[in-house]
Amino acid sequence: MIKKSLSLLLVLSLMAASFVGCGGDDDKGEITKNDRGNKVFKAFFAVAGQDMTKDNRCQRAIEDKIGATCDVTWLAGQDPNEAVGQIISTEEYPDFIDGATQQLIEANALEPIDEHWDDCPNIKKYFPESEWEKLRQEDGHIYIIPQFDNFYKEDSATQVNGEAFWIQNKVLKWANYPEVETLDEYFDLIERYIKENPTDKYGNKHIGYECLSDGDKYFCLENAPFFLDGYPNDGCCIIDPKKIEAIDYNTTPTAKKYFNKLNEEFHKGIIDPEVFTLKYDKYLEKISQGVVLGMCDQHWDFEQAEITLKGDKKFECQYVPLDVTIEKGIKPQYYNNPAISANNGLGICKASKDLKGAFKFVDDLLSPEIMKLRFWGQEGTDYLVKEEDGKKVYYRDDKMRENYNNQQYRNENLCQYQYFPFYRGLCLDDSGNAYSPEDQPQEFYDSLSPEMKDILDHYKGGVKKITDLVEKPEPNTTWFPMWSYTNGWTNDTDYGKVKVKMDEIKHKKLPEVVKADSFESSWDEYMNEYKEKVDSKCYLDALTKEAKRRDELAKKFK
Repeated sequence: MIKKSLSLLLVLSLMAASFVGCGGDDDKGEITKNDRGNKVFKAFFAVAGQDMTKDNRCQRAIEDKIGATCDVTWLAGQDPNEAVGQIISTEEYPDFIDGATQQLIEANALEPIDEHWDDCPNIKKYFPESEWEKLRQEDGHIYIIPQFDNFYKEDSATQVNGEAFWIQNKVLKWANYPEVETLDEYFDLIERYIKENPTDKYGNKHIGYECLSDGDKYFCLENAPFFLDGYPNDGCCIIDPKKIEAIDYNTTPTAKKYFNKLNEEFHKGIIDPEVFTLKYDKYLEKISQGVVLGMCDQHWDFEQAEITLKGDKKFECQYVPLDVTIEKGIKPQYYNNPAISANNGLGICKASKDLKGAFKFVDDLLSPEIMKLRFWGQEGTDYLVKEEDGKKVYYRDDKMRENYNNQQYRNENLCQYQYFPFYRGLCLDDSGNAYSPEDQPQEFYDSLSPEMKDILDHYKGGVKKITDLVEKPEPNTTWFPMWSYTNGWTNDTDYGKVKVKMDEIKHKKLPEVVKADSFESSWDEYMNEYKEKVDSKCYLDALTKEAKRRDELAKKFK
């Protein structure tokens, strides 16, 4: 069964009538309300998450404003597809869901977004027409709202949220702030540091390099080759930008060099010996202890552990992104411009007893007033306002920043509703404030620890944002990101079956390759099985066809 993480039972309603546009009740049975007379929706998100307490302060404030709240259930140890599959088989649908979108669409479980957005202005304007069109299914409808990286007017990101080879800032300081450009230089730095510093200042043994390979987190191990070759995160392949043709990154010369390097580092004792038995929660636990010097991962995937590090004041253990390549002279493309995922996002279930109310809830969460409550909190408690050049500028004092870095405080007081749609960028109001403190450049810099400010001060002539430490992104290609296509594949297609077989072989053979006493023979054995059992042509032809389709679609909106 799906484990219920009660992230609320929330709170008091006033002034619901002040939010107009999306509204009304459907006659599908009794609508759930709490003892304050406010609507209570339910959501299931097929990812790990943090539960808010039932008396969460900002969640209560949001409920007061819009007359509704939402109980959220997070994934608890299951495979996301299996968890959603169970919901489909039992037909016990929540009001909102995110995960295994294609399964849900095929089960006719999701309500078309486009049939309601004329009554929901905040939803309709969330994307321009060209972006909404990327989400339209073969039946002509749109069923999901992608939640992430939707920057309003200006990309103001201050933190690298995607993939990098990360390293603790204390290692860079110890080495006198070196430029680390290649995979060899990265591991050489870790080797030298751990030789002189086998333990941390608390006496705990350092782990040189960690590599998550648990379930759907397997990308941390297997997708580095295309980054090392200077390609962006298309996830499932490399796309030749001149021919618009898919290339299999699993069999490139760089893939062999990368796994050979991991094999060497494993036998040197730099890589955690528990690396291939490590579950996600244990991985986060090790990072939060401050003993892991480096890893390849996406920042959002270990951000929770870094919040713990900051809460424990282990600021020297915070991580810095390094966009290394396989050799010098290759321009890295780890950091990309925002792009929507065409196959992942928030869906609203047809089974909801209050479809109009559910759409209204999402619409209200996108209003500027509620966006401010979601990400800044309450004025005077979570942030302050000062006058600068005739503008009202939001900022926080040290105590407010300390509270934000305390996970328990956040669970009890802050409510981002982070798997519901939200904006990023610098246009929350007429004064140019960002939608969140993290994207407010001066507030972000002021909130950094002295250790992280020290890193920013020593690189590239002194910078103010973590994003300034890595190569600036190239304009997105018309097909980017391709992983948003393969995420929707099922076993009903030949290429979907090929992907399943490909993943099975990699899950089985790559740990063997990294641990093998003879890398060459193990790699050859892996490649022979891969080429024998994986129909790469079927897989790559499907990706090429989709990349070209997206390219043609983009031309219609130029």
